[in-house]
Amino acid sequence: MLIENRFTVAAPADRVWAELQDLPGLVPCLPGAELTREVGDDRYEGRVVTRLGPVALRFSGVAELVEADESARRLVLHAAGSEDKGKGTAEMTMTMRLAAGSGGRTEVTVAQDLQVSGAAAQFGRGMIADVSGVLLRGFADCVEAKINGAGSGGTATAVRARPAGALSIAVSAALMALRRVVRRFLGPSTRPGHS
Repeated sequence: MLIENRFTVAAPADRVWAELQDLPGLVPCLPGAELTREVGDDRYEGRVVTRLGPVALRFSGVAELVEADESARRLVLHAAGSEDKGKGTAEMTMTMRLAAGSGGRTEVTVAQDLQVSGAAAQFGRGMIADVSGVLLRGFADCVEAKINGAGSGGTATAVRARPAGALSIAVSAALMALRRVVRRFLGPSTRPGHS
């Protein structure tokens, strides 16, 4: 499934570009993520714990930066893993494009091509997209705080993130789903003969 999002960072594009290439430094911005070993060539082994509804999913796998086109300000990350318990798998290719925005801000568009099997596949595209959107908003806020606060992250390979706040993620995702339903029923009708 393809999930597209957009976020803005209150920092110049060159600073955001540098921050987004530092995978170990980004780990604290990804709730539930942990890098366990640097494999080499921008490849890292790690684990992710996340929640979809009432289910906690634990994956182990490899993440890597596969493309960094500075002239186009385009980054491509790939991650693949399998459930620690269970037969589920997850694979994602994430493409980020940066563009200068107004007032010294940077606009980042994100396309996530996500393939899941096992327990995660039981949840609909809408819930997965909503949880992804919530996590991405938190990620954007964290990246902005790092740039405008303490600066770039470290390069240590054993970096542990704060655990994912299951309740806040679930509530935010549920509110997004509710807004989508309300728009569907109260928005303009698309049926023939209705305006």
